[in-house]
Amino acid sequence: MSSKENKGVKLDIYSAASTSENERPLLPFGISAGFPSPALDFIDVTIDLNKELIKHPAATFYGKVQGESMKNAGINDRDLIVIDKSIDPSDGKIAVCYLDGEFTLKRLKIDKTGLWLLPENEKYQPIKIEEENNLTVWGVVTYVIKKLL
Repeated sequence: MSSKENKGVKLDIYSAASTSENERPLLPFGISAGFPSPALDFIDVTIDLNKELIKHPAATFYGKVQGESMKNAGINDRDLIVIDKSIDPSDGKIAVCYLDGEFTLKRLKIDKTGLWLLPENEKYQPIKIEEENNLTVWGVVTYVIKKLL
């Protein structure tokens, strides 16, 4: 397998500027995906996405996804992910890994056979981590931000 077929996703990493505040109106009720809900004339509840998405400011980064190896997990090319380096990696988590000199995004599988980096796209092969691999689990993905238009 070529490295592209194995790794599949590359990332651009950005630090999270969590010191700014930008409160925006928040609809104070669930948004119906079926029948419309009555609208409110005045919305006085706000949300600050920095406060909502960033729990550990010094350890939080954003990554821009390049590739489709995680599409079945709902993470697509050009999505923005929120990465928290303070969360311990564990089985089943989606993590940003630094593998043999490159960043990659995969689901962690830890079992009796060892550590695996699993893609979420059948076009890519799982990566079994061997002793000769240089791996750092760099951070755990906490949110995915999508552009719909």
